[in-house]
Amino acid sequence: MPDHKAPSVNALGGSLAPCSNAPMTGFFRNGCCDTGPGDTGSHTVCAVMTAEFLAYSKYVGNDLSTPRPEFGFPGLRPGDRWCLCAGRFLQAHDEGCAPRVDLTATHQAALEIVPLDVLRLYALA
Repeated sequence: MPDHKAPSVNALGGSLAPCSNAPMTGFFRNGCCDTGPGDTGSHTVCAVMTAEFLAYSKYVGNDLSTPRPEFGFPGLRPGDRWCLCAGRFLQAHDEGCAPRVDLTATHQAALEIVPLDVLRLYALA
């Protein structure tokens, strides 16, 4: 049975904008940071990858930069947009290496883990 999505509302209270179709991202692989009951990692923060964050993520055990063709995953590069787990984003913030975020493409469910004022520190202009 497919997971049902939570309402697609962004962190600012508006309609959730797409995060990325190239590479295809999102828990549902629909290009948006939608979430639902099966998304235990809360893949809700639309982040713009940086070399620093990618190195940090690999260091803490989540290698996002190495391609995994068997999973259809091209590997991420600086500048790619990706629906990041809210907890990982907060951890990166605490460690001083959080990436930028697109608040219009970040799901409101991220606010259950990351305060809006923290997200705003990394918001794209």
